[in-house]
Amino acid sequence: MKRFSIADFRFWIGVPAVFCVALALGLLVSPPAADAQQVPKVPRVGYLGGSPSSPLLEPFRQGLHDLGWIEGQTVAIEYRWTEGRAERLPGLVAELVRLNVDVIYTAGSNEAASVAKQATTTIPIVFTTPTDPLAVGLVPNLARPGGNITGLGGGVQISKRVELLKEAVPKITRLAVLYNPSNPGNVYNLKDVEETTKAFGLKLQLVAAREPADLDKAFSAMSRERANALQVSGDPLFFTHRTRLVGLAARHRLPAIYNRSEYAKLGGLMAISANDIEQERRAAVYIDKILKGTKPGDLPVEQPTRFALVINLKTAKALGLTIPPTLLMRADQVIE
Repeated sequence: MKRFSIADFRFWIGVPAVFCVALALGLLVSPPAADAQQVPKVPRVGYLGGSPSSPLLEPFRQGLHDLGWIEGQTVAIEYRWTEGRAERLPGLVAELVRLNVDVIYTAGSNEAASVAKQATTTIPIVFTTPTDPLAVGLVPNLARPGGNITGLGGGVQISKRVELLKEAVPKITRLAVLYNPSNPGNVYNLKDVEETTKAFGLKLQLVAAREPADLDKAFSAMSRERANALQVSGDPLFFTHRTRLVGLAARHRLPAIYNRSEYAKLGGLMAISANDIEQERRAAVYIDKILKGTKPGDLPVEQPTRFALVINLKTAKALGLTIPPTLLMRADQVIE
């Protein structure tokens, strides 16, 4: 009978030892199947806005949060700001396209939506715009916009603003309209402005401003032409510099009507607009649906059905104006 040597004994003892060590190392190196699964991709939203100080940014974020999108955890937001300078738009949109974000949101700007639409036909685009999206060519149809773009649009018609301003200040004779000629929505509204002022028997002064440096010049031109009322068109440049605009109107003693309630809250005489906060929340709903697979072209463009009129009585008193009680009764908010 063969005798086992000490070496043989060591061999047979060593085999299971080596095997156990290898098995243990294998368990450490090879993760369980569940751990081997890839971490889900966090979708990215490209946010194109005027300024990080916009009061409409937080309602948008809250709208996403309410739908389960936690910024920095379940969704990433790439912010890009124009600071009221439209010439920055092509470059900012190009950055978002290069990043291949999952959706681009253009907040409150016809120009931004137009530039984004021209830049990509594949990345979904959601817009909010202060004018008619059909009129400025953003979509061919409100019910079924088609393509890669949809959103919320429509603002108060120029004629309604002029009517309210004339009711508040019956003695006005010369209306200055501040507009941005780079904004397709502003340009589209010029015909309506001309027809409306003619119907109210007012002389019209169109005053253009493309950049912040033009604002002081614009008000100097209004003074030279003796304008005694002002309408400020909806534009990211003007909204970004809203505090400065309201201050210029006060300095030149011009009763003015604006397209967003924030102007009146800052000291503007009057403002009429859709519910901006609600629009931002609705924009979040659109983005939620797109991130979950809905095609943007299948989402109808929403138009506002209610508008809020805000009147600042402090400003009226400073201008020596008495706002008719009938108009005050129709206001949604009176600032005293």
